Parts: sequence; C-alpha cells; structure tokens
Amino acid sequence: MYEARPTARARLAARCDRVVDADWFNTGSFALIIVNAIVLGVETYDRALDRAGGVLLAVEYVCLTLFVVELLLRFGAHLTTPHRFFRDGWNLFDLLIVCAPLLPGVRENVTLLRLVRLARVVRAVRLFPGLRVVIGGVLRSLPGLVSFLLIATLTIYLYAMVGWMAFGDAYPDRYGTVGRAMFTLFLLLSLDGITDAFEAGRAVSEWSVLYYASYIIMASYLLTNLLVGIVLKALEDAHQAERPAGPGTAPEPARTAVVAAPAGHRVPRPGASPEIGARLRELRTALDALEAELAGQAPAGGADRRPTGRRPKSGRRAARAGK
Repeated sequence: MYEARPTARARLAARCDRVVDADWFNTGSFALIIVNAIVLGVETYDRALDRAGGVLLAVEYVCLTLFVVELLLRFGAHLTTPHRFFRDGWNLFDLLIVCAPLLPGVRENVTLLRLVRLARVVRAVRLFPGLRVVIGGVLRSLPGLVSFLLIATLTIYLYAMVGWMAFGDAYPDRYGTVGRAMFTLFLLLSLDGITDAFEAGRAVSEWSVLYYASYIIMASYLLTNLLVGIVLKALEDAHQAERPAGPGTAPEPARTAVVAAPAGHRVPRPGASPEIGARLRELRTALDALEAELAGQAPAGGADRRPTGRRPKSGRRAARAGK
C-alpha cells in the first residue's frame, strides 16, 4: 500500500513538537523567567540602575527575544492544526504577555510596561503541573466562592444589625452604623481581639456572651470550614483534570468480528485488525491443505467407513445367529 509522505509543514510541526516536549526546553524557559524576574528586581535599586542600566536593558531585550522564539516554537508545534494553539488558555496568556510591550499604548506607559513584564513571572505556572493544579483549583472554586460570599455577607449583615441595636449607643465607633458593625464583625472573623469584644459586650449586657459565641460558631467555624471545603473540592477536580489517563482507562482494543463465508470458513470483516486477518487466512489455508490430504488417503470406493460404536460379535453368538 502506498503511504503518503508527510508534508513540509507536518515535518516542521513534528520537529517543533519534539523541541517543546524536551526537558531542556522547559528548564531553559524556567531559567529565562527567573532571569527576567531578577532583572525586574534589580531595576528597583537606583544605584544599580545608574551603574548597569544599559546592561539591564540589553538583558531585557534578550529575554523578550527568547520569549518570542519560545512562543513561535509552541505555535510551530501546532502548525498542522493552528486552532488547537488558540484553544489553550496558557498559549493565549503567553501571546498577550509577549505581544503587549509591542503595542503602542503600552510601551509608552512605564507602569503598564512594568506590570506586563512582571506578569511574565506567572508563565512559570505552565511549566509545573503542581502549580497548574493550584491555579486550576482556584479558577474552579470561583463559582462556589460567589455563593460563599453571599452567605457570609448575609450572616455578617444579620449579626451587624443585632450588634447595632445592642451596642450602637455604647460603642458608636464600632457599632454606630450597620457599616461599622459589619466591618467590626469582619475583623472578628480571625478571632483577633475577641476577648476584648467579650469584655466590652459584658459591660453592656450579659446576653452579649450568647451573641458573640453564636457569631464565632456561625462565622468563624462553619463559614471557614465551608470555604475550605469548596477550595479542596475544586483542587481535587483540578487534579483529576490534570492527571493523565492511566492504564486502566485506556480504550478497550477493538474485537475482531468474523462472519461465515460461503465455503464454510470464517473470514474477518473489513473493520477487523489486519494482523488477526492474516492469521485467520493462514489457518484457513492450513485447513484446506489438511482436507486435501485426508481426501487423498480415503479408500478407492469412496465409501466413508465410520465406526458404528458396537462391539464385534463372538463366535458362539455368530453361530446362533446363523441357526
């Protein structure tokens, strides 16, 4: 069978894919990100900027050039299917970070340019599966965090209204308005200063102990555990999504289906495996040869003598049968 030779685009994509998947490529990319981060940190010192400003600028241009080369190699790995390159969120992030300093509105703004350069450090996340799991877990937990914030806000608002009615006159700086009361209760979520709050509440009423105790149970314990559960569930989902398919999840091999041929042989269907089909053809040929050999050894009369399964009669029984 004639096999089509890969095109030049396919060969180039295969070469780029081998380079991108190599360990030294990921190590070099991480080292480049670290060098870029060190340059950003050194530029915060005025003395270093005055003495080696030109060197730092040259290193910045070298890093930018290598980032562009890395992005081109990653795009080259998807040269046969370019749409897959743009489906990857990390590729879009790299494209934005690398191309942003070249835009007219960004390169003139020093603050935006530094923020873009600082965002290159985040590119190290894609090189480590563990970091990708963490970032993926944070992104997956956002819908659950929205629900958590609504529940937490409602709980703090209800307790703030009760605190305003109970302690608004005694402590106007903390509970004078519902906004101040919510801010005070929000600070108490960390249980920092809860002892002072208990003492100040008891000076107003003994019922304040029940108020603060229920708030600690509802807000500090239940809401905090709910938040931890949401984040852990999102991290588990992200870990399952990042984990490669194991041997147990491999697709089941196709079973060879056979149909009866007119001659009584069983031949593979068109969709069967070529190797199994070849073995079946060999078995069919061997059976044909065996049938031909057996036909050549048959008696001249062509009668097919088959054993009856009965025992031969003895002499006495034969004589009796003759009488």
